[in-house]
Amino acid sequence: MKRYHLVTFGCQMNKYDSQRMEGVLASNGMRQVEEAENADVIILNTCSVREKAENKVFSMIGRLSSLKNGNTKPLIGLGGCMATFWKENIFQRAPALDFAFGPDALERLPCIINERIATGKKQLDIGFGKKPAWDGPESFVRPSTVTAWVGIMKGCDNHCSYCVVPGTRGSEVSRSADSILSEVEELAKKGFKEVTLIGQNVNSYDWQSAGGRISFPSLLKKVDKVTGIERIRFMSSHPKDLTDELIETISGSKKICSSIHLPVQSGSDRILKMMNRKYSSAEYLEKVGRLKSAIEGITISTDLMVGFPSETEDDFKQTLELMEKVRFDALYLFIYSKRGGTPAEKYDGHLSRGIAQERFEIAYSLHKRLILEKNAKFVGRTVEVLCEGQYNGSPGSGDDSFGVNGQFGRSDGNHDVAFVADRDMTGRFVQVEIADSSAFKLRGIASNERVLDE
Repeated sequence: MKRYHLVTFGCQMNKYDSQRMEGVLASNGMRQVEEAENADVIILNTCSVREKAENKVFSMIGRLSSLKNGNTKPLIGLGGCMATFWKENIFQRAPALDFAFGPDALERLPCIINERIATGKKQLDIGFGKKPAWDGPESFVRPSTVTAWVGIMKGCDNHCSYCVVPGTRGSEVSRSADSILSEVEELAKKGFKEVTLIGQNVNSYDWQSAGGRISFPSLLKKVDKVTGIERIRFMSSHPKDLTDELIETISGSKKICSSIHLPVQSGSDRILKMMNRKYSSAEYLEKVGRLKSAIEGITISTDLMVGFPSETEDDFKQTLELMEKVRFDALYLFIYSKRGGTPAEKYDGHLSRGIAQERFEIAYSLHKRLILEKNAKFVGRTVEVLCEGQYNGSPGSGDDSFGVNGQFGRSDGNHDVAFVADRDMTGRFVQVEIADSSAFKLRGIASNERVLDE
């Protein structure tokens, strides 16, 4: 079994897990192939937060099953949250699967594959460990040479009424600060310029070292001191855990980016209480106000859910009003998805798909109008961009005219920026004069004279 094909579904944590998975498989002599038809093993790294995502996975398994030669080649495996959500029932729901493993079993993946071959029996490994599985030296296959994700914790203790994550990823466990710093320092030596600290709720990071307790703001200050790393990002943050200390840490650093992902979910206090979010809309807005007062030009992105059980027109109106007040710089908008085993599954007043979809479209239209207005203000301004590589655009995107000179990166505020430069700027901080904007991208021309590191 030398060739594998990996498909990733879901959020940044899943993508990060896939990078770890690729490293583990590569260290065991396996190489990734682009086409599933050419693989000895096909692995789907999954998300179980929404039913729609699960349905996509089951549909893909059905299609992939036609590739099987008898009962073995290729082996089909399922990793991530769906494995821990469905447990042994996953093999009944998807008979073509050969093995399934949870987020804490990534380092055991080669053994799981070999055990399936040796015994001829389907394999299931979904236990939770008491320490981060990646807490120690481990190889990664990273898609970039400029930016990298660094996991600092796993699991979640918040138990929002609609969410399966505490059950699929376990309780919160923080990674040792020494291990995190060692990884960041190694990335700096390899030339990486930006790191993003990730976890289900990074604000609740808590490590007890020999020298005392290390909180998330304390960890940020330590990462800030690593020579060679010029930008630090993090996600996700729970509003209830956003402290004055964290705000002061961001505002007092030249490296920590002026952007934050702060999921609000709803603008209705009644719905927030039903969701078990542990804050009110007024408390959320007060924290947003403190962020904006303390950190000049900070950008705020969020998660927002519509169609939660019993959501009324007035509840939805309050969400739209909150959107108008905050004017988010990025929005991840979702329709509520009923998840088995969650408290919300048993709530009264589940909305029809039609009503939920209508509210989704209204909220999306509002966000698009607001973000178009915000991004239009960048036209004619110059922003600093960390170039991440070449960018040729896509047909109909408005960016395909960039051709071989097209490059891309992000601003300090996490705006996606496509730009033209007369040479490869990958890994450099570039001053880009913005000539055009859309809802999701800024476009401009690099000024060679203002490349900062020359």
